[in-house]
Amino acid sequence: MFSAGAESLLHQAREIQDEELKKFCSRICKLLQAEDLGPDTLDSLQRLFLIISATKYSRRLEKTCVDLLQATLGLPACPEQLQVLCAAILREMSPSDSLSLAWDHTQNSRQLSLVASVLLAQGDRNEEVRAVGQGVLRALESRQPEGPSLRHLLPVMAKVVVLSPGTLQEDQATLLSKRLVDWLRYASLQQGLPHSGGFFSTPRARQPGPVTEVDGAVATDFFTVLSSGHRFTDDQWLNVQAFSMLRAWLLHSGPEGPGTLDTDDRSEQEGSTLSVISATSSAGRLLPPRERLREVAFEYCQRLIEQSNRRALRKGDSDLQKACLVEAVLVLDVLCRQDPSFLYRSLSCLKALHGRVRGDPASVRVLLPLAHFFLSHGEAAAVDSEAVYQHLFTRIPVEQFHSPMLAFEFIQFCRDNLHLFSGHLSTLRLSFPNLFKFLAWNSPPLTSEFVALLPALVDAGTALEMLHALLDLPCLTAVLDLQLRSAPAASERPLWDTSLRAPSCLEAFRDPQFQGLFQYLLRPKASGATERLAPLHQLLQPMAGCARVAQCAQAVPTLLQAFFSAVTQVADGSLINQLALLLLGRSDSLYPAPGYAAGVHRASLLLSKMRTLAHSPATSSTHSEEGAEAIRTRATELLTLLKMPSVAQFVLTPSTEVCSPRYHRDANTALPLALRTVSRLVEREAGLMPG
Repeated sequence: MFSAGAESLLHQAREIQDEELKKFCSRICKLLQAEDLGPDTLDSLQRLFLIISATKYSRRLEKTCVDLLQATLGLPACPEQLQVLCAAILREMSPSDSLSLAWDHTQNSRQLSLVASVLLAQGDRNEEVRAVGQGVLRALESRQPEGPSLRHLLPVMAKVVVLSPGTLQEDQATLLSKRLVDWLRYASLQQGLPHSGGFFSTPRARQPGPVTEVDGAVATDFFTVLSSGHRFTDDQWLNVQAFSMLRAWLLHSGPEGPGTLDTDDRSEQEGSTLSVISATSSAGRLLPPRERLREVAFEYCQRLIEQSNRRALRKGDSDLQKACLVEAVLVLDVLCRQDPSFLYRSLSCLKALHGRVRGDPASVRVLLPLAHFFLSHGEAAAVDSEAVYQHLFTRIPVEQFHSPMLAFEFIQFCRDNLHLFSGHLSTLRLSFPNLFKFLAWNSPPLTSEFVALLPALVDAGTALEMLHALLDLPCLTAVLDLQLRSAPAASERPLWDTSLRAPSCLEAFRDPQFQGLFQYLLRPKASGATERLAPLHQLLQPMAGCARVAQCAQAVPTLLQAFFSAVTQVADGSLINQLALLLLGRSDSLYPAPGYAAGVHRASLLLSKMRTLAHSPATSSTHSEEGAEAIRTRATELLTLLKMPSVAQFVLTPSTEVCSPRYHRDANTALPLALRTVSRLVEREAGLMPG
């Protein structure tokens, strides 16, 4: 959420028309052509950046303005703030054919990094990514003092490695591996020199102190990203940047290049005696640069895990500890896939780490990469995978559904690791009520993720219960809101709609009379049973206007479409009948969120799905050709009717009179009754049910 002032500025920026923008650009052109690039120029460039970045579509700038922005970016004496703004504006315009920046003509390292950021935003036009990568490598090969040049250019190199891993030749890759070893392992343990204090400063006051740990103790081991100090030296900054690009570099410079060893081959290597021997002997021999980098990377990650045991004095350092743990586990996973000997050296500390963080709600994000590590290395990790699954799917969604970052990472973890679930896929499918808690609370950002995940969750045995759960999703959102409101006060309790006052709903949530319904809605696993939640719909009606509930209600129609697309792949004709009747039966028993009932009323009335089902092998094997043809014909006729504006308007957006209380009592206008009649006609002609 932005402040009122920020919202006002964004609104003004979005409302500026092309003619106004053209006049403003003319003014900027005059300022950029002046000898003195003063505060007016800075203010105008800030406004221009806001204008072109505040909209989803690209803004067009006059060629003269673009040329002057590029020229200003390349001026050696130009103030840094102006250059940063020029680069930011040019990046927002990318990709663009009007840009003509020259990498080779730029000498200052800070300017090189800004120019490179614009070129990389262009995409790989005219092999610009390769040109940028070669320019950075020339700086590395020149053996300049490890000052600002490499500090500004190393992040550019990290981006090049990701965008175009084939840019580097063998000798260049070897050189970069050597430099990364130096930066990761041999950064200074003394803090950086402070700025001069003036005439009255004393030599003693300017002496740098030693680097400390997050708990304040003096560091006795090598410097890492978790080392603390008031000021950092250039090689310490390079240490931090080297760790930030380490995983990407290991992935693209491994023994097999991008990618990993084949699963079967890796399992054989992980179980071999040779791997155990190499685990104890690699440290005592001279290693080639890439193997040496992997060894240093392993030591660095071990050091980070040790540092994470320390109690941080500042909350910022505590958050940094958790982020570094996540990255350290991911790096160790890459190392173990590239060289199985690291697996035996990693297991003890990672098992201890897992035991430590699994009971700490603040460290829950670390559990996901740990689970991936244990599950991806199979039996060699000697971990009870079922226990890992149960902990992930049982406790985390219940306790952390309100964390938007964790919600996204958790669902992404499920999607990315479907191939690892193998025999445990039933555990994932039975846990859909818990996964839906993430969806109910974070529906706008997670809808597309769940649309992609639903095909793996849908199963014939739980399809009916899942459809009920999808239809009750807005009600679940309201109940989760009540659960948080009724919880004991906590310093980091998530936000809800504070404008909503619902004391009656809170009383109902605590009333033992309704505990069974609430507990059913909050169940962690599929129960195989269904409950009619109409009493809850009435009790929680005051919360139907909550913004979060409304957002969830808007997502349900999209999720229903994805659900039926997936269920037609696993359901037979009998199950489809039950699902269709369930949907019709629930049409007058939905949570009263604004516009929710109208949104549910497919969704083309399931007709397109019926026609798809009639063509599916499952239906063909269950019913006669005549019956399937009857379904196809009738569904096509009704779809044609829905394409008529008057019919579609009546069905999908009924008038006020139709939505009045009489709507449910008058047999001549009641839409649910009309839908049931249509359903019976289709079923009778298709022979799916008795007439």
